[in-house]
Amino acid sequence: MMSALLTALRTCFVTLVLTTGIYPLIVTGGAQLLFRHEADGSLVTDEHGQVVGSSLIAQGFTRAAYFQPRPSAAGSGFDATASSGSNLGPTSQKLRDRVLADAERLRHENPDAQGPVPAELVTTSGSGLDPHLSPEAVRWQVARVARARGVAPERILPLVETETEGRTWGVLGEPRVNVLLLNLALDRQFGRSEPPAPSIESAPVPTGGTADTPGTPR
Repeated sequence: MMSALLTALRTCFVTLVLTTGIYPLIVTGGAQLLFRHEADGSLVTDEHGQVVGSSLIAQGFTRAAYFQPRPSAAGSGFDATASSGSNLGPTSQKLRDRVLADAERLRHENPDAQGPVPAELVTTSGSGLDPHLSPEAVRWQVARVARARGVAPERILPLVETETEGRTWGVLGEPRVNVLLLNLALDRQFGRSEPPAPSIESAPVPTGGTADTPGTPR
């Protein structure tokens, strides 16, 4: 009986050391050695070295001078602590109403856009935090961004091409554009687009997971 108990205790001790000590040390140390940037959260900094976000997590941009990501169902929207989809099915009236409202808003905000509203601009991702758009969905917004910044669309299109990422390892996924990185590139080339000064009658803007400029809480 005592022999079996000692064997069980030794097994428990060895398992505890392996799973709570050696294994985490190897994984954490290996990640820091081989993939330090990714292991630290893929953080993105601006020209002043200030952290403005992560290239893995979407931010909600609402101002005309910035490209907007796809909508988010994470928490109250773009909440990195509550990653999730909406769980609404194709027969959901709530989903239909939200998509129609977003499509109408986008058509109003992008009167010069060519073609129908891209589906990804009115549908959420499974995580609610997808930081990417297809190049087509980004180009659909170019006319609005160019007008808001007072530049020709032809000056913005090269930025879109530069920020377009190819397929992973050349075969996985589709070409995509990281919206946060593209908006930072806009600010570097054309200057940061500041929000208009609030009027006396303006109500305070609530804080949340969206940003009017990269890294600036709304």
